[in-house]
Amino acid sequence: MKSQFPLFRKLCFSTVIILSACNSNINLNQMSKDNTVLGNLIKCDAYSGLPQQWLATKHAGMILIKGGTFQIGSNDHYPEERSVFQSERTVEDFWIDATEVTNAQFRSFIQATGYMTEAEQQGEAAVFIQPTQAVDELTWWKLVPSANWKQPTGPNSRPIADNEPVRMITLKDAMVYAEWLGREIPTEEQWEYAAKAFTQQRDVSASLDEKHMNANVWQGEFPYKNDKIDNFADVAPVGCFEANEFGLYDMIGNVWEYTQTPFIGSHDDHMGTEQQLHAHKTKVFNSYTIKGGSYLCASNYCARFRASARQPQEINLAISHVGFRTISKID
Repeated sequence: MKSQFPLFRKLCFSTVIILSACNSNINLNQMSKDNTVLGNLIKCDAYSGLPQQWLATKHAGMILIKGGTFQIGSNDHYPEERSVFQSERTVEDFWIDATEVTNAQFRSFIQATGYMTEAEQQGEAAVFIQPTQAVDELTWWKLVPSANWKQPTGPNSRPIADNEPVRMITLKDAMVYAEWLGREIPTEEQWEYAAKAFTQQRDVSASLDEKHMNANVWQGEFPYKNDKIDNFADVAPVGCFEANEFGLYDMIGNVWEYTQTPFIGSHDDHMGTEQQLHAHKTKVFNSYTIKGGSYLCASNYCARFRASARQPQEINLAISHVGFRTISKID
């Protein structure tokens, strides 16, 4: 599918959200910051779900990130996150969405292209259903007929909000959306670098301090009791909590986010680099890496509300706690 913005490769733009100049020597140390109406419960509730200048400028809703070197993974938590050898990674400059892709943004794609998601084609998707009594592990996930991005819990879903992250999307769906905009899905390295921002720490975690909640995660005993200290029992609108140092919202919690990096073990088992992803020998992978945790991650279960956290996600399974954001390389 061709990009909607073929002429943008030779033009320069400026919006309230992105600051750039028609100058090849632009100082990327002065990264553009998201100055829109997000960052707390009142502002996110009022957000339309569409960035300013949406579809009018190539990088609407995106933040310009200066590349650099960082330590990938964490050796303090789960085995798949460990990176003992070659943990230092370097990424180039790139643009990234300030928020997860919203229902409003995804709807504009559907309206423009007539695309049908894989969940709609399959006629079902995986939905979390909170149990009311003791159950076996993972039986809180159900394949629900007719669950899709428009009705995430099936025909009896509450109406979706335009400012919530789109869900029930497979990696293919996300990639087609990104291609429509002339963008890509981030690699794991790009995503984790953006999530860790300027920190000198090996990892970044959601705050569980009741007086300073900074992410939509599960408070209470999962899966039976959700105390909703963060004000949400389910997915939250994008940007309800403060941005990180790069100006990015919800990198931790709310929904897991797709990357284009195959999941084949710990960081020491695979590199997930540009070179590997674009190797001449074609490989088929069934699972790809998702990042950041979701509103279902709790202290007693999952506990992956961290920048280094990573999980495999089946390539063709749409599920109610996974979304995505896009990136764009520097022209």
